[in-house]
Amino acid sequence: MNTQLSTPDNLMRKAIFMGLMAVLILILPPSGLCKNPGNMDVSVMHYFNSDMGYKGIGEIFKKFQETTQVRVIENAFGHEEFKNIVLELAAKGYLQDVISYWAGARTQFLVDSEALSPMDALWKTHHLSDLIPKAIAQSATLYNGKHYLVPFGYHCVGFFYNPKLFKRAEISQVPETWDQLLSTCEMLKAKGITPFALGAKNRWPAQFWFDYLLLRTAGPDFRQKLMDGKASYTDPKVIEAMEYWKKLMDNHYFQPGITTEGWTDAADRVIQGDAAMTLMGTWITGYWHGQGKMDTTDFDYFKFPVMDPSIPDVAIGPVDGFAISANSKNPGQARELVQFLLTDLSVQTTWAQSQGALSPNNQIDKKIYSPVMQKALRTVTQADRFAFNYDLATPPPMAEKGLSMLLHFLVNPERYQERLTETQRVAHEIFRP
Repeated sequence: MNTQLSTPDNLMRKAIFMGLMAVLILILPPSGLCKNPGNMDVSVMHYFNSDMGYKGIGEIFKKFQETTQVRVIENAFGHEEFKNIVLELAAKGYLQDVISYWAGARTQFLVDSEALSPMDALWKTHHLSDLIPKAIAQSATLYNGKHYLVPFGYHCVGFFYNPKLFKRAEISQVPETWDQLLSTCEMLKAKGITPFALGAKNRWPAQFWFDYLLLRTAGPDFRQKLMDGKASYTDPKVIEAMEYWKKLMDNHYFQPGITTEGWTDAADRVIQGDAAMTLMGTWITGYWHGQGKMDTTDFDYFKFPVMDPSIPDVAIGPVDGFAISANSKNPGQARELVQFLLTDLSVQTTWAQSQGALSPNNQIDKKIYSPVMQKALRTVTQADRFAFNYDLATPPPMAEKGLSMLLHFLVNPERYQERLTETQRVAHEIFRP
């Protein structure tokens, strides 16, 4: 079933992807994307390219090579390409020794496909349970009762804003409730400032709005049922969340061109003063720091406001980790690498400061974080729960349909109930026994 929008851009991307896969399958040996690595090599495929930490991960791999004399054979992909390629290669048994992956439903999908190797011995030998906060260890590393993912960094999604624009609109404090957020938007509009920037060209940035509106109105238990196929997309609770979002759209709180711009375009709008806020993950700080922008002067942060005080406070975000292929040719070197990535504090510091990530190693000195990242960390530590964002909380086939539904909503908010009905039909097929 094709769950993507049938736009020229998507068709072109699909054609390019299929062509790439055809070439890869023709030229690949069974070991993966590169030549069969030697006994002192470890092959890695990851999605930390370009604006998502490529420079930082390169420095980290270099340090690993210098420390262990094990050569890292690296293959980097963009997020969208990686999502498709990793599933295709996993199905054919072509995964490399180590892969970066998102904790949650996507890792569960690979585990159930028997594409990954459990790491319980590594966990026990290096006492990893003593290093990782219990909430993250339970939600991000355990699948079918075994450890399949070693966390590398995690993120918190919240509002990142331009304090200079807030000052121009005479906004003296960040909103803590939904009504205060709406008042903030009106004050910004009165000064000719667009409240929100959203770059949903690749669909996934839109999910954060859906996630938080649903979590703040229906609560985490209902949201988890929806992710598991035990609740319906046509449920009044989902409709209520979408109505809140639609009202923001109707009030023209978002910039034009939502579906033609990416997340970095939205980040640029905020930092350049074209929009006041964007709902994004903490990796945006790494992007802005790379441009020489300064915390609290050029940008700042506040968590998604409370909508119903009786509902538990939930922070959302992805946990990035590394897993070992079930067909790894160098499992010893693979285990050495993933253990190094978590336990070496200098590596964790480099990654936190270069990508804008929070460290899953609880021995890290919190002073390494910038002022804005300290605020994001407090959001997580003070929250009642931590949840994965939509496309990591529901199985990949469902995530594909759901993300397309959100993009359709942004194109035509008036017809969202039709899209919810269509999405539920797909959910029924995916989740039926």
